[in-house]
Amino acid sequence: MGMNPLQSPVSEDELGAPPLSEINITPLVDVMLVLLIIFMVAAPLMTVGVPLQLPKTAAPKVSQPKNPVVISIDEMGQPFLDKEPLHPDALMPRLRQLASVDPNQIVLVRGDKAVPYGRIVEIMGLISAAGFTKVSLIAQAPSGPSAR
Repeated sequence: MGMNPLQSPVSEDELGAPPLSEINITPLVDVMLVLLIIFMVAAPLMTVGVPLQLPKTAAPKVSQPKNPVVISIDEMGQPFLDKEPLHPDALMPRLRQLASVDPNQIVLVRGDKAVPYGRIVEIMGLISAAGFTKVSLIAQAPSGPSAR
């Protein structure tokens, strides 16, 4: 007589009832529902950033930025407009002329590391007084293993 693989060699338990050969799926369904609820609650919390309702606009797309005005200051404190050396007295009239064309033009200030900080701040003050509103400093990023 062959034995059914789902039945144990004992045909009845101590009480005389035959063994159950069915899988009870009620605990499986309970666990799956709990996991579903956990993921439904946790999924919105895993979004990156701040949830926002961004407004719609009819503004035209932003055009490519113009070339910025670059003011360089060498180690002697001499200002340059792009690569053109400027006398310190000629700097303010030239900046006003450029600001009258486009005051929203970006001005980048480059200063040699040997230039005193006060001189760079003085040049930045002249740039702001000429009418420019967007002034930025340029620095070189450190390189090597200590660049943290």
